[in-house]
Order: sequence, then C-alpha cells, then structure tokens
Amino acid sequence: MTDPALALAAAARPPAPVAATVTGSPRVLVLGGGGALGARVVERLLAGRRCESVGVWTVQPLQAALRGLVPLADSGFARFRPHTAVVVFDRARHANGREAAFGQPQPADLPTLAAQLKAQGATALVVVVPHAPGLLPQALKSGLASLDEAAVAALGFAHLLFMRSAQAGQGADAAGSGPARLARWLLGQLHWMVPQGDQPVRSDTVARVAAHLALALPRATPGTRVLPPELLWAAAQTPDSDAVVDDWLAGRPLAPPSTRRRW
Repeated sequence: MTDPALALAAAARPPAPVAATVTGSPRVLVLGGGGALGARVVERLLAGRRCESVGVWTVQPLQAALRGLVPLADSGFARFRPHTAVVVFDRARHANGREAAFGQPQPADLPTLAAQLKAQGATALVVVVPHAPGLLPQALKSGLASLDEAAVAALGFAHLLFMRSAQAGQGADAAGSGPARLARWLLGQLHWMVPQGDQPVRSDTVARVAAHLALALPRATPGTRVLPPELLWAAAQTPDSDAVVDDWLAGRPLAPPSTRRRW
C-alpha cells in the first residue's frame, strides 16, 4: 500500500516531466556502498555489465581496481552526471578498513542529498532501507523512523522509488546474560510460526532487486513508487530472473507465489 504522505506530496507538486529515454548504458551513482548491503548493490551493478560506469560516494581516497567503478567525492557528482542514484541506508561494517573510505548517508540528510542529486542530473532515485532494521545501531534506527520521504517526493524526480521492509529482524548481538540469550532463542523459534510471505528475505535478494531497479526504473512510466515487501519475497522465489520486478514496474499483476521457499 502506498504511503499516504507520499501520495499527498505527489498530488501537491506539479507533474514530473517525462524523462528522456536512457539510450545505451546508464551511469548509476551509489551512496552508501561501504556497508554490507550497499557493497552487494555495487557488486551486482558491476557484475551485470549493463552500466557505462558505477560511481560510489567516497570521503577518503580510494584506488578503484574494478573496471567501471568510479570513486567520487560529493564535489564530483556533477561531473559524473548520473542517470540514476541509489541511496542505501546501512550499518557500517569494519571488515578490512576500506569501508571507511565510503560515504555513509544519514536519514536526516536525505532531502538535501536528493535535492543535490536532482540538481546534478539524476532523473531517477532509489532509496533502500535495510531489510533488517533491527540489526542497525539505535541512532540510525531512530533516523529511519523519521525519514522525510514526502520532502523527497516533492522534489519532482521523474522516477522515485522507496524500498523498505516492515520486518524488524533479530538482534545482532549474541552476547548477554544466559536468560537474555534464552529469551532471544525462544523468540527466534517464532520464525516458524510466521507466514512465509511475511518473513524477511536475504540481503542478496534486496541487492539484486535494487540493482535491477536502478537500471529498469528510468525506462518505466514516471512516478513515485513504494516497493511492497511481498514483492521482495516473490523476487526471492526466482533468483535467476527479474521478471516479477519487471511485471510490477509495468503494472502487470503478480503471478501466484511459488510454494517453494528459496530466500
């Protein structure tokens, strides 16, 4: 179901201009490529070989060893002129220290970032909220709760899409007292009592869908969209095909869900 605030904002602003059809390979800019989910989105975009180049927001010098990967400070966004921008809100990871070179967007900065991206040429924006918000630091969770989606919708992007899931996820910290660990284990068993369509999908599926949307959205009908969680679940059932996402973008009804779980 579309967020009422987004619908009101879309109705209040002038109609978005029809975006020019992107010919050839698009340029995609990813903000938040240092987290676990953001890194997977970048990997998916590069692996598909369907982008002219993939820009990543960096705050420290980064030597790009991958073909097609373009590190960009925020002052370089205008030079890159992305067709599509993908903003990924994700918790920071500290696997090898390279993650510190990537910019990490904060929820409170989304309207400013979005306005900057639109002014610098982006006609499509995909905002990815983590599929398991319960794993995030409290400060980021609080920010996501007040994410100003209506302000972004009012900017007039030809294509705007929010990906989010209602699933809270389980706590990431396995430490704690014995009773606390027991309580988490007991709550975890409720996983088997939740309908399949209401269970969270793996981050690989979220990244695959986000990367595909970054490429497919500019060719879809202009508008503001909110990706329903059940579509992510449906996409997880067909890991080798993005047809379900294409059908949703085209307004075609979703096929009946498979009874086999592949998430």
